[in-house]
Amino acid sequence: MNISIVIPVKDEEESLPIFYKQLMLVLQKLRKPYEIIFIDDGSIDRSWQIMQNLKKKDRNITVVKFRANFGKSAALAVGFELATGDVVITLDADLQDDPKEIPAFLRKLSEGYDFVIGWRHTRHDTLGKRLSSKLFNAGTSLLANVQLHDFNCGLKAMKKDVAKEITLYGELHRFLPVLAAKRHFSVTELPVKHHSRTYGISKYGFERSWKGIIDLATTLFLTSFSTKPAHFFSTIGLVLFTLGFGMDFYVTLLKITTGTTQGKIPLLLAGILCMVLGVQLISTGLIAEMIVNMHRTKKSNSYQVS
Repeated sequence: MNISIVIPVKDEEESLPIFYKQLMLVLQKLRKPYEIIFIDDGSIDRSWQIMQNLKKKDRNITVVKFRANFGKSAALAVGFELATGDVVITLDADLQDDPKEIPAFLRKLSEGYDFVIGWRHTRHDTLGKRLSSKLFNAGTSLLANVQLHDFNCGLKAMKKDVAKEITLYGELHRFLPVLAAKRHFSVTELPVKHHSRTYGISKYGFERSWKGIIDLATTLFLTSFSTKPAHFFSTIGLVLFTLGFGMDFYVTLLKITTGTTQGKIPLLLAGILCMVLGVQLISTGLIAEMIVNMHRTKKSNSYQVS
């Protein structure tokens, strides 16, 4: 079994040498073929030079440099594209994730799981970060119907098929377990040891909270309706059309029975608006379905023939 380690890096010049030593101690004990892929996500410190120096010492290292800070999702997407191993493992280089957990993740994959994510049972972060993380994890678990405690742990292990099939962009790296589960890969979690940050500064900011809501909605839409958009748009459209039809039917009935619609004109207009919006949404769903059908190919990697 070949192992690919994908490591996004952003301004981690102090922790990188220590992290590499810790990682190599684990990989040497595993005695399995490996590759390490560092992705420099627009670092402005000496991280790039350090990664190049490590590459000179270890021929199993690949380094990638972004022109600017494109984000963790972009870094992971490039790492997944370049990975050649049977198993792909992601780690952060800030020393908060412990490489010593890797053997346990490999054992879990050998039990038949496709995707394993760490569960930072005891977190060493600021109070604000812990609270927002709890809300994020609880909301994601409820809405996505994927029962996990920690969706955004940097330590993950997955089979090659998972890494190659999932498309990442924006901030979707936080929903990797959801994307995997919705594609019917088997997903589980393992409690892991979490360390406090020793070097550098956290890349977390409160602006990510509202972005997370948008990204969650995007993830749920892409995983549940990407191949059947008409179900999403047409359902809302039918509800609006039925509501509008009911309003206008009521106003029409009043006109027939009482001869007047005095005071009901706003209701009449609201009904017309709802019906128009309903028809538009139904039409949008049908057009989206045609577009999906045009781009749908005969080949599929969602099944296996043996």
